[in-house]
Amino acid sequence: MLDTLVFATVLLPFLVAAMLLVLREQNVRKVILVVMGGVLILASVAMLRGGAFILSPAPLYDSLVTLGDFVILFVVLFVGLKRKNQIIIWLTAAQIVGLFWLDFFMVHGHGKTPAFFADDLSLIMVCIVSIIGSLIAIYGIGYMKEHEEHLHLAKSRQPRFFFFIVLFLGAMNGLVLANNLLWMYFFWECTTLCSFMLIGHDDTEIARKNAERALWMNVLGGAAFLFALIVLQQTTGTLSLQDLLARGPELAVAGGAILVPMFLLVFAGMTKAAQAPFQSWLTGAMVAPTPVSALLHSSTMVKAGVYLIVRLAPIYVGTYLSNFIALFGAVVFLGMAALAVGQSNGKKILAYSTISNLGLIIACAGINTPAAITAAILLIIFHAISKALLFLCVGTVEQKIGSRDIEDMRGLYGVMPRTTLIMILAIATLMLPPFGMLMAKWMAIESATGQFLIMIMLVLGSALTVLFWARWAGTMLSVPFGRPKPEVQLPSVRLPLVILAAMALGASLLSPLIYTGLVVPVVAMYYHDVAYVVHLGNLDSPTGVFIIYPLFILLGLGLYFAVKQARKVTAAEVAAPYMCGEQIKIDGKPGFLGPLGLPVAATASNYYLDQFFGEAVLSKWINVVALAVLVIMLFGGAL
Repeated sequence: MLDTLVFATVLLPFLVAAMLLVLREQNVRKVILVVMGGVLILASVAMLRGGAFILSPAPLYDSLVTLGDFVILFVVLFVGLKRKNQIIIWLTAAQIVGLFWLDFFMVHGHGKTPAFFADDLSLIMVCIVSIIGSLIAIYGIGYMKEHEEHLHLAKSRQPRFFFFIVLFLGAMNGLVLANNLLWMYFFWECTTLCSFMLIGHDDTEIARKNAERALWMNVLGGAAFLFALIVLQQTTGTLSLQDLLARGPELAVAGGAILVPMFLLVFAGMTKAAQAPFQSWLTGAMVAPTPVSALLHSSTMVKAGVYLIVRLAPIYVGTYLSNFIALFGAVVFLGMAALAVGQSNGKKILAYSTISNLGLIIACAGINTPAAITAAILLIIFHAISKALLFLCVGTVEQKIGSRDIEDMRGLYGVMPRTTLIMILAIATLMLPPFGMLMAKWMAIESATGQFLIMIMLVLGSALTVLFWARWAGTMLSVPFGRPKPEVQLPSVRLPLVILAAMALGASLLSPLIYTGLVVPVVAMYYHDVAYVVHLGNLDSPTGVFIIYPLFILLGLGLYFAVKQARKVTAAEVAAPYMCGEQIKIDGKPGFLGPLGLPVAATASNYYLDQFFGEAVLSKWINVVALAVLVIMLFGGAL
């Protein structure tokens, strides 16, 4: 049974991807995607129910993984030569040489290290990838049809698109289940190649440019990953993740040599998670079709980075390296939240907020206490659901109104009532109590109480998060609705949105069960302690209580009375704000008659605080500070 589940979650997507690449019949492709999504979801849930396991496939698979490693590296090298990108060329060439040396001269007895090892953290990740990833793939069926009609393509590129989408899911499942770090490296490089191809899917100049940037930044992380394996093999004699975690306290006390590969692996995770100063590859990835953005941000690429950092936390616990990781994550969390404040582009807000939240997860891994690791795992879960939902909503809105700017979403309820309500729910789950994201942030801040500077940065970052989410939600609610028009959507678009909305709400309602059933086993296994106790549905700790169900009741009552009062307002009672003259419409937008009776368009000045939070003001300084912390982390924490 276990072999079947691993086959269904890892190998089956590779086989289905190959099938989708050669199939040209659209209806058959739809059926295959839906069936494959269903199989992935059922297999991941069955795997979660089955619990931890160790699995060693036939020795042939070791050879196939080694071959696959070299194939991917030579493909990337070819891309580097074709694009004349010296960074890609030299970093990939170094990886080819390093991998050859590691595989054929350093590692003896291939197949002795179990390929797969899963605990509750791995199984949580498999569920996130398989459930959310499958819903995004199904959403892509309807989205890509309209997307290609908009591009006026003579020949559909959907076979190639869905090939890499499905391959991505299989590679991510393989990555989070891998015990042999050479296998993990193979799947790691698979995600790099898939992201490059998907970001550049539309084949425009800007898409090619951003895909190339994503490739060289992730190749840099891949090189760090590989050379970490070389040092690990030399110093510990094993590439088994399970063995390294079992020896975690011993290795952490020994310090020295083990911290160098730990730094390299953490650095690889930071590049994959688009942490400063590498955030530009993820913000640039928004040129890709929306399913790609949703997949990268919620359940695949960036989550691989933070998964690796959180996974390795028991090894570097109690070291200076861990302290600097916490500082780095806090800097990125605060800096990227500040950058999100200065944006009106919906996808850029989502991109910067994603990088910010990933920074928070990394800060938790660095704080490295039971409370902090609890917060990190819960952040991974709740962020994946809500961020996937918001990205799909923004993509749907963009196809309807032709804009992703939140200023153009004023009065959206009148045009897209269902999608607007789902977006409001998604935003609420990211910023309001008692939803899971805010609960996890409370845990993160509470875990940092012994580190004043980090705690202050987490508090400020959380405050800025509320600012840009509240502004976005308020923008959509700031225009009188009137009677909304019926919203028509394809089932493949509507169902993923509704299911994800239900998951976002349901996961928060069940957060005590998620904590006790999924998070506690992970924390107890590696830290031999738990930070919170569930009492009457609330989460208790020595320093405070997070109340859940009474707050849900208050929130529900507040919503009920707000809607009740809003329905009493008639059109005659709605008045637009005074704007220095008789109000008129200018090209369908608000304006007024100014001096000499001339029309003046209404504009919002400094609504996004550009002089404080603009990219031109902050990006350089955030990158400098982040880079400085990385350098200190290397020389002060690892060497």
